[in-house]
Amino acid sequence: MTQRAPDVSFVIAAYNAADTIRRAIDSALEQSDVDVEVIVVDDCSKDDTCVVVEEVADPRVRLLRLAENRGPGGARNAGLEAARGNWIAILDADDTVSPGRLSRMIGLASRTDARIVVDNIDVLNLDGRLERMFPEAELARRRTLTLAAFIGSNVLFRSTYNFGYMKPIFERRFLNAHRLRFEETIRIGEDYILLASALAHGGRCAIDPSAGYCYHIREGSISRVLELRHIEAMMTADREFLARHSLDAEAQAMQRRREKSLVEAHAFLRLVEHLKSRSLAGATRVALTNPRALRHLRMPIAVRLRRLLAPIARMKPATAVAAKRPTSGESPHVSKG
Repeated sequence: MTQRAPDVSFVIAAYNAADTIRRAIDSALEQSDVDVEVIVVDDCSKDDTCVVVEEVADPRVRLLRLAENRGPGGARNAGLEAARGNWIAILDADDTVSPGRLSRMIGLASRTDARIVVDNIDVLNLDGRLERMFPEAELARRRTLTLAAFIGSNVLFRSTYNFGYMKPIFERRFLNAHRLRFEETIRIGEDYILLASALAHGGRCAIDPSAGYCYHIREGSISRVLELRHIEAMMTADREFLARHSLDAEAQAMQRRREKSLVEAHAFLRLVEHLKSRSLAGATRVALTNPRALRHLRMPIAVRLRRLLAPIARMKPATAVAAKRPTSGESPHVSKG
């Protein structure tokens, strides 16, 4: 007898997540009114992550051990290949979801004929404060997330909110029909490219204004800012994305703004490197080739660098630019966009 497919497959990529993975798994198992399976993909952890997962006495939980470190995109792809659910929900190993999240999102998808659904996000700060990432009224007004709006929100140095931080659920059949997977060659921005590709393939994305996903800001998070290699990886991924997809006029306009912001960010980070090394000649060359990079020096460099990590950076203590610990592999999730 053929076993009925679960409604949802949670895919959790885990790397050295022994202290948080049980909390993430429990939140996934506590979903109401939907059948779930939880696939934890261990990306060669060096701690007791696998031990903790194996102690979960629930047949709905499966542990996949990768033979080699594949990074967040590769680990998630392994989970996608193993998934049997009608819907795919990505959950970071140090985050949680509310009990009614998947039932609510799948219901919205059914009513709107959507292949993708995104919702609001709560951010749990180190001091216990819970902050809502996006104004509910703004998300309610939009109702759907278009490719143009998604690209436009991922323009760097913006002061507005970045929809790249959203955690979409995808209809598994839609992902497989279009052969959509996370980019394994990049360790930053793989979330952005997957959702952008799904939207470019015509996937209707409904928006649930309520918050069902919770980011947990953690003590001891790795403090850093975007580096040149991160920007370069994003630029490469964007070029490959454009080679595969045709964009409408509005999305093209937003893409041009994003490309310009990436070039600016690249020049700015090069400028900062030269200033730190006291290379006046190098800083001058950068300023001459991209004068717009100079305008970011109007405010303190540390403040401007924090802006590159908005909106999460704004919700953390002002004394450090903290980012979540890596969920998979050696490279942390610095930015979703």
